Amino acid sequence: MTTLSGEAKEVYVRAMFGRIARHYDRLNRLLSAGRDVAWRRLAADLASLAPGGLALDVATGTGDLAIELARRAPAGRVVGLDFSPPMLELAQVKVQRAGLAGRLEFLLGDALRLPFPEATFDAVTTGFSLRNVTSLPQLCAEMRRVVRPAGRVVCLEIARPEHPLVQRLYLAYFYRLAPLIGGLLSGDRQAYRYLPDSLTGLPSPEGLKALLEAAGLRQVHYRHLSLGAAAIHVGVR
Repeated sequence: MTTLSGEAKEVYVRAMFGRIARHYDRLNRLLSAGRDVAWRRLAADLASLAPGGLALDVATGTGDLAIELARRAPAGRVVGLDFSPPMLELAQVKVQRAGLAGRLEFLLGDALRLPFPEATFDAVTTGFSLRNVTSLPQLCAEMRRVVRPAGRVVCLEIARPEHPLVQRLYLAYFYRLAPLIGGLLSGDRQAYRYLPDSLTGLPSPEGLKALLEAAGLRQVHYRHLSLGAAAIHVGVR
């Protein structure tokens, strides 16, 4: 899997998420010990969306981050975009259950070619998508393009802890135990072998900061979460 790139990776990842969609939320909670919920809430807070603002959640998956954004902007609207129809179907169900119908819109689309004019959104977010795209510079450039001046871009992603002992324990879990648990519970061992592979080529938090700055974002900063198991980056157009 680590050798895949370009169109081959895009096709593989889209098919993989389609297969695991119905297990995705449950396994996220389990494999992150429930921390992914708090991480998304913090990402939504850091987007600083005004009550009547308009936000975009890129690679929204089953819509958790988009829903958190909508809850923080009572008179606003949120658009969630993803390339997996099964994921978006589950997102629609969640929105109905949350009583947020009419406040969120989900679109099928490509994160690297966002179908919106420049400076459309007050905030743009993405959660756990960076490992899955074929061009991080292009993703960063697209998010910067569609956010309005002074609007925020917020990226939430898993990371590699820096402390040697924490890193050793984390990598043992991430590369051995997590794929085993995910494969057993989802019935798709191949998909959960992709999980550790996808971390291998991901830039460090400092490297991602540089990519966001190269895309034209200002005041880029980040914070480590859960002893470095994840990181949130924030930049301003």
